[in-house]
Amino acid sequence: MNSNITQLSRSHAASKRGPRRTVRRLCCAAAIGLALAAVNTTHAQVSAINSAFIHSELFQPPIPGATFSDVNNFINPNVGSILLSETNVSSSGGNGYANKDAWYFSADGGSSPYQFQSNDYFSATFSVTVTGGNPGKDLEGGLLFSDPSGNFGGDLGIFIVGYSGVVFQGGGPSYYPFSPAAGGYPGAGGEVPNYTNGETYTVGLNYTLDPKTGNPAFQYSVNGQFAASSAGDPYFDLGPGQFVGSAGDFLGGYLQIQTDTNNPSTFGTAAFSNISIVPQLNLNIALNGNQAVLFYPAGATNFVVQTSTNLSSTNWTTVTNGTPIMGITVTNSSPAAFFRLHYQ
Repeated sequence: MNSNITQLSRSHAASKRGPRRTVRRLCCAAAIGLALAAVNTTHAQVSAINSAFIHSELFQPPIPGATFSDVNNFINPNVGSILLSETNVSSSGGNGYANKDAWYFSADGGSSPYQFQSNDYFSATFSVTVTGGNPGKDLEGGLLFSDPSGNFGGDLGIFIVGYSGVVFQGGGPSYYPFSPAAGGYPGAGGEVPNYTNGETYTVGLNYTLDPKTGNPAFQYSVNGQFAASSAGDPYFDLGPGQFVGSAGDFLGGYLQIQTDTNNPSTFGTAAFSNISIVPQLNLNIALNGNQAVLFYPAGATNFVVQTSTNLSSTNWTTVTNGTPIMGITVTNSSPAAFFRLHYQ
């Protein structure tokens, strides 16, 4: 299911408030069926993401004697995969608990992680398969949005825990239990079965604006099921003073495996596939006589406009009676000027 997000404009707002009114409304396509994806016109760097950066041994010091390896074949968009692997995780030395490794989206061929900015609104999804580990020991894989400054609540993740079956969102501004084994289950929104080692689950994170409050917000999904902060509300707003864009705000996936001194061959893997991240687009509206004109950047190919009378609805329909138009964007410069169309 497409989890792209978009900014909506409401035709009624334009008719009441005059021409050239842009009304920002955001919805999640996977949650409510929109198919027009997103681009941010002020900072479109997310569209430059083209690879992944590997960061091993996040926990220091690492478990001695363990060996980390990776296979990094990711090329955005939607091409390739990533495998993180640990073997011989069995010593009581080092940090004494576990090894943790991650990959992060990169815009420079994998040389460094992509640094997200405050206006880098996006929709990211990928599939995760966790294998290995030992019963009674921690084995995890999932999504990780690092936030060392704590400016949006600290490291945010969608955690898939092998053997225990726990699937939950934690960190950042919120907590949400997706599976019955997770504490606080059930939540106000979607749910998934307990995880079993070797299964493939698809996780998603949207960074967007809450259409009701206008605040920056996150949306979380597992297997197309969206978390909800309250019944019918899939947005988890950042609090006052919270924001994305501090140093170290990197997004990707992770593997974590606990050491087991009773099993010298302890290993764990997390395989990531169907990796996608897309920026947002503005869908704008202007009044033209008794008609509303919806317009968006010319680069928005492979998208369709859909409509609904209710932002919370899951029933959005594709607009089929609209008339395609062409246009350009020009700078509002001084002095005033006139424009015309000239046939060549």
